[in-house]
Amino acid sequence: MTKEGQQYLLQLARRAIQKYLQSGQILQIESENLSPALQEKRGIFVTLEENGELRGCIGNLQPTKMVYQGVIDNSLSSAFFDPRFPSLTIEEFPDIKIEISILDPLEKLSSFSSSAKLLDYLSKNKPGLLIKKGGKEATFLPQVWEDLPDAELFLQNLCQKAGLDQDDWKKPGLEISEYKVEKFKE
Repeated sequence: MTKEGQQYLLQLARRAIQKYLQSGQILQIESENLSPALQEKRGIFVTLEENGELRGCIGNLQPTKMVYQGVIDNSLSSAFFDPRFPSLTIEEFPDIKIEISILDPLEKLSSFSSSAKLLDYLSKNKPGLLIKKGGKEATFLPQVWEDLPDAELFLQNLCQKAGLDQDDWKKPGLEISEYKVEKFKE
C-alpha cells in the first residue's frame, strides 16, 4: 500500500466514524476512481485507541470485502459495536487514534514435533495467530506481541480469549494459522 493509500484509508476511517456520530448514517463512497489496491479483497482490522488504551478493535480475517469497504465497516464496528466497550461518543472522538491492519492470507502452521519448537518459531517470527478448536476460535494481531512478548503467555492468553483452557495449545486438536499484516496509524 502506498503512503497515499494509507493516508486515504485513515482519513476514510475517521470520516466514517464522524458521519455516523453526526447523523447515524453510513458513509457511502464511489469506488470506481479508487486504486486497484483499495479495491482488492483483503482481511481488515481497525483498532481504536484513546489515550494509549484500547478503545475498540473489530475486523475480518477472511478477504470478504474490498479494502476501502472493510475499513468503513470495521471502523464503525470498532467505534460503536465492540461488545467490550460502550459506543464511542462525540466528546471522545477527537482523542481517538486509528490503526488499520491489512492482512495477508492465513497460512495453516504445520505441526511441530514439540511445544518447544512451536514456541521457538513463534518467538522468532511473531505472526498474527488464529486458533480453532471444538467450534471455538480467537485471533491476536501481530501487534499483540508488543504487550505479550513471551510466546507461551501469548498462546495462553489466546486460548483464554477463545474460551479454551490456557494450556489447550499444548494438546492435540488445536488448529493454528498464522498471518502477517501491513499496519499503519495516525
